Order: sequence, then C-alpha cells, then structure tokens
Amino acid sequence: MADKAGANVVSGRLGKALTRVQREVDDFFDAALVVPNDARRRLVDAMRYAVVGGGKRVRPLLCIATADLFGVDRATSLRAGCAVEAIHVYSLIHDDLPCMDDDELRHGRETVHLKFDEATAVLAGDSLHAFAFELLSGQHMSGDPFTRAQLVECLALASGHNGMAGGQMMDLAADYEDVPPFDLHSITRLQQLKTGALLSASVEMGMILGHVPHEGRGNLTNYARDIGLAFQIADDLLDVEGDEDKAGKALRKDDEKGKQTFVTLMGVDQARAQARALVDQAIGHLAPYGEEAVLLADLARFIVERDR
Repeated sequence: MADKAGANVVSGRLGKALTRVQREVDDFFDAALVVPNDARRRLVDAMRYAVVGGGKRVRPLLCIATADLFGVDRATSLRAGCAVEAIHVYSLIHDDLPCMDDDELRHGRETVHLKFDEATAVLAGDSLHAFAFELLSGQHMSGDPFTRAQLVECLALASGHNGMAGGQMMDLAADYEDVPPFDLHSITRLQQLKTGALLSASVEMGMILGHVPHEGRGNLTNYARDIGLAFQIADDLLDVEGDEDKAGKALRKDDEKGKQTFVTLMGVDQARAQARALVDQAIGHLAPYGEEAVLLADLARFIVERDR
C-alpha cells in the first residue's frame, strides 16, 4: 500500500477525477431525463431522484479510464458509463424494496419507494434498465452497429441471470431453508455476479469502445475481476466497521440476518489482507499500460480505502 504522502497524491488525483465524473454524470442524466408535462411526471421525477446527485460513480469512471487508454472520445465513453450507471441505480432501487432488502436509506436520503411509493419505484427501476440499452443502441453511441451490438450484449450479460440479477438471487436464496450455508467458494461466486459483473462490464465496455480484440483484453479483464472481489470484501468490512452517517445507509444488517459474508467466513483481519492482496494483484495486471493506467490503479486502491 502507498505511504501517507503517496496516499495524499493518489487521493488528490483520484478526487479530482471522481468530482469531474460525478458532475458529468449528473449533467448527462439531468439533460436526458426531461420531466414530461403529463401523468408520467411522477415516474420521471422518481428516476431523476434516484440517479441524479448520488453515488461515487465508480462504474462510469472505470469505463472512461479504460477507454482513455485507447484514445476514445470522452463524450462517447461517458455515455457508455452512464448506461452502466443506469443499470446500477435500477438495481439499487429494486434491492431497497420491501420484497428484497427493505432499506429506508440510500446515499443518506429516503429510498425511492419511501419517497414516492412501491409501484413507482418498480417502474423507475424498470425504466432506468430500459434507458441503459436505449443509450447504447442509438446512433449517438457509435456509428458502428457492430460496436453498439457488442456494448448491448456486454451489459445485458452483466445485468441478467448470468450476472448481477443471478447474484442477487443467490443472495436471497441464502435465506431459504433448502439451501445449505454458503462456503467461501459460494460467496465468491455470488459476489462475482452480484457486484463484480457490472464492474467488469464497465472495463470491458471501455475496451469495446477502443476496439480491443478479445485476445488483447486479458490483463484488463483480470484487473476488473480482482477489483470486483476487493470491492465486495471492502463492503463487507464497512458493514461491520463502518459509520452509518458516512455510508448514508443502514449497516450491520448482514450480521443481524445471520448472513455469511467474506468477513464472517474469513475474519476481519484476513478479509482486509485479502482485499489488499487483490488490489495489489489488480494493479500488477496494469503493468503493460505503464503510467497511462495510473487512474485505474488509483481506483483499485480507493476500493479498499474508502469509508462509504
């Protein structure tokens, strides 16, 4: 890990990048989600409430930073990053519902189903899911239909039963009586899908925009896999040790429900050591890109050092 002085440099550089992408993502959704003057107003208000002004925007920044390695225009990679963010936010809206995690706070604000109502929350999530693919499939995304098709396929695979939704189902299934307790292998697979799939898609979509052939994607694919697991281990640690005011959501829920996590299976110290080892490994995969990949390295470190 970096020393204190090095960490300050990393923090400043990454802080500027995160501030910029947060502003860009907010501006993009603010302009794109125009509130209609009819009965759909409540739906679009709910979409905007969920997607504007909240979140770290790690996924858009991963997409942009990856695409930057290959000289992709920022407006193009931002659009793709916003598609991933729309999927991420839709998943949070649905995860917070009473039928899922039943949460009351998200980013320090009321969850969408409490601010509006459950039916509106479901429709807002559905609409953001559809909007993501609207962004990727249109001419504004790319003049190359093959590139657009690859982007759509990548995000669809990461979002569905072979990706994020499948991981969420595994998480829910842990509460069913006919499902045996999860071991470390099962938890790893669950989190590779639930958390890792969208993070990996963010990186892969940057490579798609850069027209990187499949055989040339190995290092960045491995980087994304490692930070995906590190991200979830860090989340599990925050659930045990974090500050609810900083997190902007309820913590300690996994322990209250008796859920198996990386922390319950490995212990705090071993889980933290594993997260740091994964980050070091992820950064090692960036070696072929040299100084051009410094922002991706910063993001990897941020994943285990964040406090929310």
